[in-house]
Amino acid sequence: MSFTNRKFAYPRRMRYDFIIDKFAGLNKEVHAFMCPRTKEQNELIRTQRKEQILDAAARAYFRTGGSFDIRDVAREAELGYGTVYHYYPNRHLLIEDVLDSGFERCELALAEWANLRSGSPDERQVISYCKALLRLWQSDARAYLVYKMAAEHYAGMSEKDRLPAKKRFMERLYVPLQSITQREDDSVDHLLAVLVGCCGLNYYAGTSELDVDRIARLAMQAITKEH
Repeated sequence: MSFTNRKFAYPRRMRYDFIIDKFAGLNKEVHAFMCPRTKEQNELIRTQRKEQILDAAARAYFRTGGSFDIRDVAREAELGYGTVYHYYPNRHLLIEDVLDSGFERCELALAEWANLRSGSPDERQVISYCKALLRLWQSDARAYLVYKMAAEHYAGMSEKDRLPAKKRFMERLYVPLQSITQREDDSVDHLLAVLVGCCGLNYYAGTSELDVDRIARLAMQAITKEH
């Protein structure tokens, strides 16, 4: 007897159980599809989507040299233009949120470093802070963008947004760094120029690894040598 020619039939009971199981599984899928999300679930999805857009905007900045638009961000985030536009109808609002979240992360990193350090600031402490900054920038494009745009005097922003950004940078990041280095001249500018420039090369080259030890030492040399 050939199994290929024989019409195989399930016993009636097995067919019945099979249909019931299949229907139960289908019913679960339909129920999951039709069941509305809770307010908390919607808020979580909204938060995750905004984070995705903000990260994409920071990356788009480096790809386009700061001249990106909403379509560039949508492409970078792999989202529809309408989705991004729903959250951010113009690039100015988007840049504002990118910088605000970047500032928060930089300020938090500074506070955490300050809590961990011991004793009065010295050369070792300065190098330690440079390394902390580089590691943060390496993993967080938004945090790096704060310093990158500061080096460019926040030129891509409107006048009304540029002044508050400069003020926040000076008060919450630049002056504390002067305190760490114990210098009030333009030495901090030279130190930041080395850090921002070296990190920027990695971003534009599309690589992820930074030699933080070497770059931190180079930055330290920028403020210890005679000007």
